[in-house]
Amino acid sequence: MRAHELYDYAVIRVVPRVEREEFINVGVILSCEAAGFLQARIEVDAARLRALDPAIDMELVCRHLEAIPAICRGGEAAAPIGLLPPRTRFHWLTAQRSAIIQTSPVHMGRCGGDLVATLEHLMHRMVRLPAQPG
Repeated sequence: MRAHELYDYAVIRVVPRVEREEFINVGVILSCEAAGFLQARIEVDAARLRALDPAIDMELVCRHLEAIPAICRGGEAAAPIGLLPPRTRFHWLTAQRSAIIQTSPVHMGRCGGDLVATLEHLMHRMVRLPAQPG
């Protein structure tokens, strides 16, 4: 059995009209320093975003959101931020902003070692809508 891994995560939010402070959760960033793990998953529900702002520029929003997993992957494609250590990239991604793309406060958790499954679990709980009964 693998040791439990401590991890940090933040929920990615789209705030179409910052002045109204309404948002839709669209993803999760998960970091585990001990495992060298940094990944993000994003799922955009355009209908929910348009309910908050019918004039939202979905192409622009999606383009900005696509940068988050690229920064998590790191490397030249996400330079100069992508060249920083994973933990530094996590802190840069989760820094407080007054922009259309924001993150929740950082939370801590513990899992049995399967960080990809933990990320999927967080997406299910924090981003996806619950299934509607029958």
